[in-house]
Amino acid sequence: MADQVNSLEELGAVAGGEAVVEIAAPREPVRDELGRSYATGKRKDAVARVWIKPGSGKVTVNGRELNAYFARPVLQMILRQPFEIAGCEDQFDVYATVKGGGLSGQAGAVKHGISKALQLYDPSLRGALKAAGFLTRDSRVVERKKFGRRKARRSFQFSKR
Repeated sequence: MADQVNSLEELGAVAGGEAVVEIAAPREPVRDELGRSYATGKRKDAVARVWIKPGSGKVTVNGRELNAYFARPVLQMILRQPFEIAGCEDQFDVYATVKGGGLSGQAGAVKHGISKALQLYDPSLRGALKAAGFLTRDSRVVERKKFGRRKARRSFQFSKR
């Protein structure tokens, strides 16, 4: 404890008698010249590039409407979750391009990208999105196949004769 007091006194002496305390600057919105925010979302093998801008709530994925690309209602619900948590449904237009993986992984990647882009557009939404776990990349991926096995863990069928 005495070492810390001495170091603070030395710090104060170096700074002209007053201790200098670093305070983190508030986050600034990150937008391009067109007023859009960009983020990359990932899930399993899917990677999504997502742009959001103020609008009427239109979602375009790989040049197709949300209902055409993600036909299952569960996948559409996954994409709407970040807007519901942030409380800004139908306020942003989303343009996304997705590569790799299947439909479920792609929906998760777009959700992750939307969440990151929303947080960049309006930093005050970060707390709600982070508490919901939408800013964390889901790191679960398919386990690799091992030699001597039929799949990752399934072994060949045993035959006594």
